[in-house]
Amino acid sequence: MCSAQIPKYETLNITRPRDMVVQVELNRPEKRNAMNHVFWREMVECFNYLDGDSECRAVVLTGAGKIFTAGLDLGDFASMSSMQRDDDVGRRAFRLRQGLKPMQESFTVIERCTKPVIAAIHSACVGGGLDMTSACDIRYCTSDAWFQVKEVDIGLAADVGTLQRFPKVVGNDSWVRELVYSVRKFYADEALSMGFVSRIFPDKKAMVEGALELAVLIASKSPIAVQGSKVNLVYSRDHGVADGLEHVRVWNQSMSQSEDLAQAAKAAMLKETPIFSKL
Repeated sequence: MCSAQIPKYETLNITRPRDMVVQVELNRPEKRNAMNHVFWREMVECFNYLDGDSECRAVVLTGAGKIFTAGLDLGDFASMSSMQRDDDVGRRAFRLRQGLKPMQESFTVIERCTKPVIAAIHSACVGGGLDMTSACDIRYCTSDAWFQVKEVDIGLAADVGTLQRFPKVVGNDSWVRELVYSVRKFYADEALSMGFVSRIFPDKKAMVEGALELAVLIASKSPIAVQGSKVNLVYSRDHGVADGLEHVRVWNQSMSQSEDLAQAAKAAMLKETPIFSKL
């Protein structure tokens, strides 16, 4: 385990359970890890920090307490809405639009972070939980996990990522629309069959251990190669094939000159485990 210091947060608990691996735990168990205004800000601060942390090569995202997250903190949201006292609808709309941007950034920062992020989901993952985990690279869950795109039931169209990322993750437009419009729950087996999660574990302890094992494996690889792969996967998701090929060609014209390529080739020939230096 690494002893490098990590900033302290109010809504997140950050630890280094393995070498080059950081665990980010949603840490409002008494509020079912509901997302308040402090959480939105701290997520941006945390993942921007981890993006530049040379002691971190993979991240595991978990939730403290009985459930992963209940999504939006409705009490916090109501108190913010009550502050919108201006009678002019246009000015209220502009303020609300400006307020939504940093909330969207709270999850965009996960996919912009070059370190792979593994979501380990137990019990309930509701509303904003879908937005958040859709921005992660890999999703594991427990056998008792359930999911719900909740926003329609509170009079909203989901606005911090689910409608944009979730359909691209699962690749089934009809199924996504069914879930969004009806607000019905779906469970671990369905999430696995539709490709939203890649593994199901019997309980939280086994799941977190499995996620950490995967994070350790990822962290053992070339950080140049892993992080370059994430950057190009995200880019290619939002662009055509020709643009994606050009992007990775330009990317690799410099990155393929890294010492990591020679280190990996040498280790393969000698049947040794390569050791890669920090970025």
